[in-house]
Amino acid sequence: MNIQTVRGLLPQEKLGFCHSHEHLFLAQGHPATVNPDLRIDDYALTVQELLAFREAGGEAIIDAQPLGSGRMESELIRASEETGIHIVASTGFHKLLLYDEGHWIHRYTTEELRDVFTSELTTGMFVGTDASDPGQRITGKAGIIKTAVDAERMRDPDKRWFEAAADAAKATGATLLCHIESAEQAEWLCDYYESHGIAPEKIVICHLDRKLDRPEVHRKLADRGIYLEYDTIGRYKYHSDEAEAKWISGMLESGHEDRLLLGLDTTRARLRSYGGAIGLTHMAMVFLPMLREFGATEKQIRKMMIDNPAQAFVLGK
Repeated sequence: MNIQTVRGLLPQEKLGFCHSHEHLFLAQGHPATVNPDLRIDDYALTVQELLAFREAGGEAIIDAQPLGSGRMESELIRASEETGIHIVASTGFHKLLLYDEGHWIHRYTTEELRDVFTSELTTGMFVGTDASDPGQRITGKAGIIKTAVDAERMRDPDKRWFEAAADAAKATGATLLCHIESAEQAEWLCDYYESHGIAPEKIVICHLDRKLDRPEVHRKLADRGIYLEYDTIGRYKYHSDEAEAKWISGMLESGHEDRLLLGLDTTRARLRSYGGAIGLTHMAMVFLPMLREFGATEKQIRKMMIDNPAQAFVLGK
């Protein structure tokens, strides 16, 4: 089985030490008007960050920025070639507030969205989609489908973006990487995708650790076979790393080590090369040693950082 990186198919056993949710590039544009930290557009600085990551033992990164909202496709490929880091790019969609009112993603039908997502996984990524409809493309392909639910999308009866993502996932065997903002949204989205024919092991729920509560929801989702991608590490506005390590230790003790993935969900404010607080080395050099102090074994850490990503992000049915 293979994982589709921006440089081509990679046997899953060669993925290596993997951060399962990062943002390596984010072009200046509408997202930065929502939050100035959503601008990561200096190629040399991102390469510097990746080289530090590699020096700390990093080998692979899942980049969670989908098309049309600041994704920098050519730079992802160049950076992967220059640093040797395996990078998996995202198609799909983000929170709709990250697209301006005239953006094509608001007017495309379910079928048009499905075709765009599927094409990015099978033919090549589109370029220039922040400002114009998908048309011109490069040969590098996306490897996963990003989707995002928030309170606005929950209230909206129009769910065509989610339906299109499910259809594209079924057509290609791609994994769904899912932004959520509450336990209720996580449960709804998992129920929705499973009811649309997506196997639980092809669903990765992100950010559920922003609030360290409702442990029964975490365990129930993991018991269903869904991956939980914890990425509120080094994000101290939510909680401390010690609280995160204690939470993960509890999940490991309850037998859920096969369904946990870890990442840092980096922004400009937290990439050290951009003057940010922690950098991509924080996982290997700070957080994982802390997690060991809380009782995580080397086998469990290997699962979260190497074995589980190699299973979760396989492209195929």
